[in-house]
Amino acid sequence: MQEAIAIICGGGPAPGINNVVSTTARVFLKNGYRVIGVHEGFKGLLSEDRQTVDIDFEFADRIFHQGGSALKMSRFKPNDADFDASFFKKHNVRLLVSIGGDDTASTAARLADYLQTQDLDVKSIHVPKTIDNDLPLPEGVPTFGYQTAKETGVTLGNTVYEDARTSQNWFVMCAMGREAGHLAFGIGAACHFPMIIIPEIFNKTAITIDKIVRLVISSIVKRRLMNIRYGVAMISEGVFHFLEKSDLEATGIQFEYDAHGHPELNQVSKAHIFNQLVMRKIKELKLDHKSRPVELGYAMRCAKPIGFDLSYTSQLGRGVYTLFKAGHTKCMVSQSPEKDVIPLYLDDLRDADGRIKTRLVNINSHKVSTVYEMLHYLTEDDIEAAKEFLPNPEEFVFNRILEWK
Repeated sequence: MQEAIAIICGGGPAPGINNVVSTTARVFLKNGYRVIGVHEGFKGLLSEDRQTVDIDFEFADRIFHQGGSALKMSRFKPNDADFDASFFKKHNVRLLVSIGGDDTASTAARLADYLQTQDLDVKSIHVPKTIDNDLPLPEGVPTFGYQTAKETGVTLGNTVYEDARTSQNWFVMCAMGREAGHLAFGIGAACHFPMIIIPEIFNKTAITIDKIVRLVISSIVKRRLMNIRYGVAMISEGVFHFLEKSDLEATGIQFEYDAHGHPELNQVSKAHIFNQLVMRKIKELKLDHKSRPVELGYAMRCAKPIGFDLSYTSQLGRGVYTLFKAGHTKCMVSQSPEKDVIPLYLDDLRDADGRIKTRLVNINSHKVSTVYEMLHYLTEDDIEAAKEFLPNPEEFVFNRILEWK
């Protein structure tokens, strides 16, 4: 029987998924393998009534430049008891290619271990995907989809900034990012926003709603001192993951919480929430300003990949075959800073609790620190002048809020 590979997609979409599927399929087809695409990730793979598609050149050639995913996705995370070997035996599958985040990668590795107990030698190679750019890849190597999501966000961000200038208003913008602020920082820096708030800047103090709001007010008042009445404050949704439940409840805004006690962020507009809180503070301080919310969310996930991600995901797809032929398994395909294909073994990427480590924004790097030096916020030298707008300007000094020296 002809040897086959299976491809599944887990988690949420990211620009470039289709090109990973396309390029992986094309290189394996060229080398004599059958390529089976499985819909709905692990849910479909382990289901008796799974939906599959035999990927041929025509299918692969049609999808490579498209956004979204031609293979339906699922966040289903199976238990060991859900594992089954029948699909792999029936179709002589020699490799499972999983496209997704850390949960998808971990599950694929567990499934590979199970298949070995069934006397099946099925390799497992994972292609890391997230627009959050927070997987621990080599320094300077992005996760695929990040650059396209950033480009999409920058296009929208520049439009919003021009609206702020034209209407002489402020906007509060939020961008996706589970725990790290790469996307918010990348968009905010490229758009020259006067305030960028990401989890990483709270390295000396706890994240609270009050501090976030005061940072936005600090920027608003600083711009007033510069005779500028408009601006955009970018806030990473990742700050929500570090807020105390009592802090969220004190806002009076109703949240749903998941089984781990985290707020269900996909059910609410983070920009709307923070804009409400900023407007409350503006009214309390009697500042003559208006602010409006803009959410950069799902609109970025299925964007058509830009040239960078098309080239990058092509290399990752070809890299799957390279690693497979070299005998690698239970690894992620990546590239070195020199653009060579390399395997990253999951066990080397985990922390003490077994979780894949989160790559954070390095706020001490020259690239990041110079951006923060250019933002607009109150400093110690502004305290006297800021008394025209604030009764207690000391509480709105950027370095004091963050406890930076």
